[in-house]
This record gives sequence, C-alpha cells and structure tokens, in this order.
Amino acid sequence: MKYLVSGGAVWALAPEGGAAVNLSVLDPAFGADMMGPIGLGRDEAMTRAARLMKGAPRVDIADLRPEMPVARPGKILCLGHNYVDHIKEGGYEIPEHPAIFVRTLTSMTAAEGPMVRPKASERFDFEVELMIVIGKAGRAIPEEKALEHIFGYTVFNDGSLRDYQRRSHQWTPGKNFDRTGPVGPVVTDAGELGDAGDLRIESRLNGQVMQSATTKDMMWPVPAIIRVMSEFSTLEPGDMIATGTPPGVGHARKPPVFMAPGDVIECEIEGIGICRNTITDEA
Repeated sequence: MKYLVSGGAVWALAPEGGAAVNLSVLDPAFGADMMGPIGLGRDEAMTRAARLMKGAPRVDIADLRPEMPVARPGKILCLGHNYVDHIKEGGYEIPEHPAIFVRTLTSMTAAEGPMVRPKASERFDFEVELMIVIGKAGRAIPEEKALEHIFGYTVFNDGSLRDYQRRSHQWTPGKNFDRTGPVGPVVTDAGELGDAGDLRIESRLNGQVMQSATTKDMMWPVPAIIRVMSEFSTLEPGDMIATGTPPGVGHARKPPVFMAPGDVIECEIEGIGICRNTITDEA
C-alpha cells in the first residue's frame, strides 16, 4: 500500500496509478498524517485501506499538495557514509562504524514545495536517500526483528550546505538550515518492499541524472541500520531514519555543481516515487 498526506488527511494511492482515495474521510482512524496508519499498525492499516478503496471516489494526484508524511516526528536520525563510492568521492576513509547525525524539524520540508537555499551559502548540494518510517517502538532491536519495527519507506533529499558541513568534525550546521531537507510525498509500507535491499535510487537536477545506484550498495543495509540506531536510542512510532546517499553529489564533481534558484531537483526510489522540489532563495 502507498500513502500520501495532503490537506490534513491520509490518502491511499490507487493501484491503477494517477489517482488517490481520501482514507481519513472514510475512516477517521487514519487521522491527519501518517501517525494514523502507524497507530493502526501496518497490517491493519493496509486491510482497512484496501477495503475502503473499493468503489470509493478518486481524486487526481495532481490536485493534491503533499505535506510532510509525519507532521512532527519525534526524531529524525541520519546515517552518513553508507555507500563506498560516495565516501571515496568525498575524500574520506572507509569507516569502521557508521557516521550518525540528527536533523531538526525546522530543517525539513515537504515534497513539491520550495527547497530553500539560505543566504549564508551558495554551496547547496543534493543527496537522494531512502528514508525509514518507524512503526513500532523498540530499543536494542536485533537485525532479524528489524522489519517488525518499520512501518514503511519514503524518499528524502538531504540538502547540504557543504562549506558549513566541513567547518568542523560535526556536520550539524551544514545539515540543518531551515527547509533544506524535503521528504515524501509517498510512503510505501514495508509489507510491499520488505527490507528495501535492492531498489534503484536516483537524483536528477533539471532533468540530468546526477546519482544512480541501488540500495544493494549500502554498507549498512536497513536491518543493520535499525540495530545500530536502536543501540543508543529508543526508536518510537513516527521517527524517521535517513540511510545515506550514493555517489554523484554536486560538490565532488569537477567543476562542482550546486543547486541554484529556479533549479528543479528530483529524487526517485523504485517502488516508492519521486520527491520533487524547486529551489528558491531564502527571503
């Protein structure tokens, strides 16, 4: 099942494509964002959604304005250096342990809306990433139990200010300017994608392919990421975890390629969809 949040409601994407059904109108348990389906549980949400969609009125997806899948996630955890070729293009050593950082809520934004280049820097880079949406709380989760704690997956663009990112060993400033990290619009439940272990992942800037890889190339696959993150922090329903980006980012190109106002960046993951945003300057 594929979900999309718009207008304070949860929509299910029709299997025939191009249309969606407002689940929240038909069943208030679906709520105003993905916390509704998460609260129902993955299997129950899918069963109810499939039943409600039979004969329900459809709306053209083009008429929906996506919102954040989870309006206020408790935690946004991010994994860096998860694709070997991306590590090499950045000039880093292959790590023994994953690099982990946190994004704030104000740094996030929805798909289809503006992605904001701040006044402080013009070195605004793109990073397509698979994003995990947690469905069940847990701590010290073993890899063989990881899928039990995942509701689904969405697409994330980890917009990064490269000069601020490299000012110190801590990446936090370069990863947390306001409205630099779009996510969504579609959440595909994990019952459909399993551990997301071999999905095509790609970014395109103004139609030109910049990154193209598969999640099979990740050093730490999804079950390992759940284990690592839950070692130090209790994962809670609605938490989101970014899983790192493949090679092809702008700062590593010769000459470098950074996003500028008017550019359109598309991040696409097989089986999920496209996170598309237009770049705008900070007002």
